[in-house]
Amino acid sequence: MFRFIAADLRRHWAGVLAITLIIALATALGVIVTLQERALRLGSARAADAFDLVIGAPGSETQLVLSSVFLQAAPLPLLPGTVLAGLVADPRVKWAAPVGFGDFIEGSPIVGTTQALIDGLAGLSEGTSFARLGDAVIGANVVMRIGDEFHPQHGQAQDSGGVHKEITYRIVGRLNPTGTPWDRAVLVPIETVWQVHEHGAADHDAPVAARAMVPAHEAEHHGPDLDAAIDPNAVSAADAPGLPAIVVKPRTIADAYKLRQAYRGDHSLAVFPGEVLTRLYGTLGDARFILSAVAMGAQALVGAAILLVVTVHIMQRRRQIGALRAFGAPRVTIFAIVWLEAFAIIGAGLLAGFGIGYVAARSLSGILTQASGVVLPVGFVPHDFVLLASLLAVSGAVASVPALLAYRQSPASALRA
Repeated sequence: MFRFIAADLRRHWAGVLAITLIIALATALGVIVTLQERALRLGSARAADAFDLVIGAPGSETQLVLSSVFLQAAPLPLLPGTVLAGLVADPRVKWAAPVGFGDFIEGSPIVGTTQALIDGLAGLSEGTSFARLGDAVIGANVVMRIGDEFHPQHGQAQDSGGVHKEITYRIVGRLNPTGTPWDRAVLVPIETVWQVHEHGAADHDAPVAARAMVPAHEAEHHGPDLDAAIDPNAVSAADAPGLPAIVVKPRTIADAYKLRQAYRGDHSLAVFPGEVLTRLYGTLGDARFILSAVAMGAQALVGAAILLVVTVHIMQRRRQIGALRAFGAPRVTIFAIVWLEAFAIIGAGLLAGFGIGYVAARSLSGILTQASGVVLPVGFVPHDFVLLASLLAVSGAVASVPALLAYRQSPASALRA
């Protein structure tokens, strides 16, 4: 019986291959939607793990999280420098670090911050942290090396806003991998960012947000002394310039909620990145539902078309089936031959679809990771195998339809046809 099935499949290999490929592509569409949506959830959640609380000026919560956690460039209103000073002195705060951005180097965002954020992210894998205003620490995926020097530039392209040629950073350390957009960031002392933008305050090409960071009484400053040592008290000074965002690590969960309540008002905005991501997941879940419905509709149409093709194929083989019955093949054997042949084709398509969907999701996640810096883990979970088993069970039921037609066929009527 199995030799007969194998010979029949080889004889109609072109049609079998076409049907299997159609089933595989329809299945792969649903697999891609499921795996990619799950990868986005897991990847973004892991990226926000190191950021318990983010404080910024009143505005969009979503944009505050996207800019401070995922380093998506956008103009943000500035917090007064006194907010950071208050957080540093607050006993409920384990550490608080400023986040200032606006410049780039070869596509990598330059982020002004302090030692607290370096320790809070993952620490250093090599080199040292910055001790001078001209020092820089690079993320794990930045292609530059320790000892390299560079000039910061506005925007992500050389011609997008000019280069600060009077400023030369020197790379002194590299962060441990985090699997987040910070792996491709370049961290520098926040004081240098303030002074760089202070130097460019009169430059009409400088961003408005950057110029707003400049204290008016220092507008005549002609550039920072990059060899000067970092002043640990500069960020907590009462007259410190404004900041786009502050990352806060509370001492306890209770402190986290108290701090969010205290800094959530008319003059500041405090958010838990996880809560903001949950709302985004809701929107993402709606999109997934729509895409899944489309994929299921496509699979249903493909299933109906395959059933029609197999049924027509069985009708065209009436003489062959009648001859087998005339030579003594029992009805159960005819049923098994037709059922196994149909189930083999559909089952192979389903398995190939899961494989194609996995490979496609991995490729898509790699592209998105390259673009965003967020590592998107793609993998199957036990529920996926339950779904595969369910699809195989449905396939077995579908394959029984043409098998029943062959089972009920009498040899005399088949041979007369």
